[in-house]
Amino acid sequence: MGKSKAQPRMSQIILPLVILMNIFSARAWAEGLSTAIKEVPINPVAHRTRPHLDHGAFFKEDFKSPQEVTNKCLSCHKEAANQVMKTAHWTWLSGDVQRQGKLLRTGKSNLMNNFCISVAGNWASCTKCHAGYGWTDKNFDFTRGENVDCLICHDGSGTYTKDKGGLPSKSVNLLTVAKSVRTPYRENCGVCHFNGGGGMGVKHGDLDDSFLNPSEDVDVHMGRLGFQCVDCHKAKEHFIPGKVNATYTEATHAVRFECSSCHKEHPHADAQLNKHVARVACQTCHIPEFARKYPTKMDWDWSQAGDSKRKDDPHEYLKIKGAFKYEDSVVPEYRWYNGMMNRYVTGDQLSSKNQAINEPLGSREDKKAKIWPFKVHRAKQIFDPINNILIPPITSGEGGFWKKFDWKFAAKKGAEVSGLPYSGKYAFTETYMFWPITHMTAPAKKALTCTKCHSKESRLDWKALGYTGDPVGGKNNGKESVH
Repeated sequence: MGKSKAQPRMSQIILPLVILMNIFSARAWAEGLSTAIKEVPINPVAHRTRPHLDHGAFFKEDFKSPQEVTNKCLSCHKEAANQVMKTAHWTWLSGDVQRQGKLLRTGKSNLMNNFCISVAGNWASCTKCHAGYGWTDKNFDFTRGENVDCLICHDGSGTYTKDKGGLPSKSVNLLTVAKSVRTPYRENCGVCHFNGGGGMGVKHGDLDDSFLNPSEDVDVHMGRLGFQCVDCHKAKEHFIPGKVNATYTEATHAVRFECSSCHKEHPHADAQLNKHVARVACQTCHIPEFARKYPTKMDWDWSQAGDSKRKDDPHEYLKIKGAFKYEDSVVPEYRWYNGMMNRYVTGDQLSSKNQAINEPLGSREDKKAKIWPFKVHRAKQIFDPINNILIPPITSGEGGFWKKFDWKFAAKKGAEVSGLPYSGKYAFTETYMFWPITHMTAPAKKALTCTKCHSKESRLDWKALGYTGDPVGGKNNGKESVH
């Protein structure tokens, strides 16, 4: 018999494998291949029930006024009104800016926009969404706790609606609503936030009625996992975190909600993707389009308002508001954003014929900034060409444009109410506003792939972002870091 061949020792097998693994790991690290371990996110609603005390037994007699309801609530929840009155839902002030060496509190109550333009002079209509009762003019008393509206957030009957000045509609049965109070659900938040700017889907491209009963394709957190708004925006003493489009300093109490509250430092199983997290917002890749079910308003031309010959169509033209353009499945525009915004404050001089009313701050050189997705709403609105300032016209108020259809009168009256000079001349100028896109997270399989940004068809304007071109493609390949 011939001699049998010697069997290889175990070390002769393991050593080459170890060498190969080390070589692969080094190459993977260098090339950014999948060497990271994905961290499982915290699910804030896992195994959670939502118990809430049935309040039916506490309310037995009809209420003559909404203030009576509030006082009844305060008999048990003694600090609730004081807590609410410190929040932006009550003050409509959510930020601050420096003007003429002084700190100016800013917010919905004294800033301008390019949707309905201004609250000033139009209080009764705008305050339908105020978390209070009776704000119909500049003399509203913000210190009266009985005017806090508990029901707008806690109604569980689905029958509560508000009218001018924030008062309940005449058809509302206050006793029925009071008996139904509960933890806020999506529909409570959506009453105002889905309908900002005068209608559903007008202002925010990522907040609309599709959130009432969404599929996971509309929003994976709400559709697949069953989130309510308050699961991310967790209130503490009625203070609700989340603002991402205000400018403020340490003088203003503000808390942002971040994806990292649940998704930790290395959310992907791919090291290259994890490298992007440092300079690219999660929303940029995971919200590839907004207004995915219902259209959102993208353009508003006030200069065309008042034409009685045109037929009203809520998605194209209204005599009282002008011409509109709506779009759906909109690809965002992208900017560097460090969480702060520049703001146009009522009375500021215009710096351009196409004025940014709010604009994200940040740049490639700003290490706190990330590339974020935005809805950009463009408009044409009234201004004083002599004083070179935007005018907050009276629209729904007494003698407003919606009744008189007289821009000169609406401008003069609006300037008076806001304490602004008015030359007697008016014209229309172009403006644009940025709204950070933070909702409508798509399932992971529908997140952006590499070629959506790094290809000839890139959705990113690399030069506008401070690069000479795509940093990983073409003539710049290997010469310029994306970070």
